[in-house]
Amino acid sequence: MEILHEKKLKYLEEKANEIRQDIVKMLLEAKSGHSAGSLGMADVFVALYFHVLNHNPKKPNWPERDRVILSNGHICPVLYATLAHAGYFKLEELKTLRKFGSRLQGHPHRGSIAGIETTSGPLGSGLSQAIGMALASKLDKKKNRIFCLMSDGEHNEGNTWEAIMFAGKNRLSNLTAIIDRNNIQIDGFTEEVMSLDSLRDKYEAFNWHVLEIDGHNISEVVAALYEAKAIYEKPTVIIAHTIAGKGVSFMEKNYLWHGASPNKDQAREALSELRTLEGKIKSEHE
Repeated sequence: MEILHEKKLKYLEEKANEIRQDIVKMLLEAKSGHSAGSLGMADVFVALYFHVLNHNPKKPNWPERDRVILSNGHICPVLYATLAHAGYFKLEELKTLRKFGSRLQGHPHRGSIAGIETTSGPLGSGLSQAIGMALASKLDKKKNRIFCLMSDGEHNEGNTWEAIMFAGKNRLSNLTAIIDRNNIQIDGFTEEVMSLDSLRDKYEAFNWHVLEIDGHNISEVVAALYEAKAIYEKPTVIIAHTIAGKGVSFMEKNYLWHGASPNKDQAREALSELRTLEGKIKSEHE
């Protein structure tokens, strides 16, 4: 495990803020897309791609790479922005989000750009795809890991629970699922639409190792991801408690921003708040 020194933590927090700013700019340019979940998961994606993941942007098809599966494909702005910042493609291309002919469509599809492992869109299928990769890696005796990013709302899907049962039964210890537990979905708050709690108890009943963290505390995110690597007898799920729309006050915890993009005035306000936060991050680490 690479130690998360203060200097590196500052870098990761600043990178997450940069990615949030790019997300706002992308969604403004596209005039459509999903704001809340994309902003909420920036810290998790930064921890993965800039500290934990075993990957090489210069060799994106390296056979021994770790795989990241985005099940809730609608938050692809955070994936695209992270991949661009990590060096998979040029930052300028982020401005083409959702435009005709762009490689960056509203849901990612495999083969469009380097770093996209699967096609996603219909919710509930990502964990099954990740399980297939994890099982294949075990059969091939490979040491790479599979990470599956999931929404809490997609746990309304029955095939998600079939996948959870299968992974637990087959003790896929090279699989780590990360749930964006922001408590919102397109129709409202998750506990009002279809109550999910206790996710911990349910996963534990199906033989998963369960961790619950603050999804905006990068130190906690990193620690949980490394703990998952140390679990050899079962798969791990990290329930990352996040704030939808994190960093933009008028979006935070508001399910109406699940599938909405900002207009010019809203984007200006959002970017102003994020730039102010950028200054706070620097001062906190001085």
